Amino acid sequence: MFQGETAITIDDKGRLAVPTAHRDLVARECGNQLVITYNPFESGSLYLYPMAVWERVRDQVNKLPKAKKVNRNLQLKLVGAATFVELDGNGRITVPGSHRAAVGIEKKAVLLGMGDKFELWSEQAHHAQIRQTVSDEDLSEDLLDLQL
Repeated sequence: MFQGETAITIDDKGRLAVPTAHRDLVARECGNQLVITYNPFESGSLYLYPMAVWERVRDQVNKLPKAKKVNRNLQLKLVGAATFVELDGNGRITVPGSHRAAVGIEKKAVLLGMGDKFELWSEQAHHAQIRQTVSDEDLSEDLLDLQL
């Protein structure tokens, strides 16, 4: 569904323009609505889900036993922080200030199409992530089977 990397500028009101290459798809497949929430696995980024994908993720996360701290943490970061956003007439969404501040997104950011969702990274966190390489110690059986 979504793929590609786009440098994004966030305006003073916290708005970003969804790349034109994705706007039609967001309009058609998502009804111009996305859900924005924290990436619980990487600091410095947010997830932006289409509504149908979000509902599936939300339901899976909410079914996790609340007796485990890791599950509650996942529920807090994904479900508790979820905010509905809608593209305006200019193809922009407003990223809540609390979300931007928590992950360090200021004027410059990077939007990544990750298949079923977008990831919005602070420019600094994205550069740090891209500079990391995969070592032999990181390779699991799943990765060894890939033919890249």
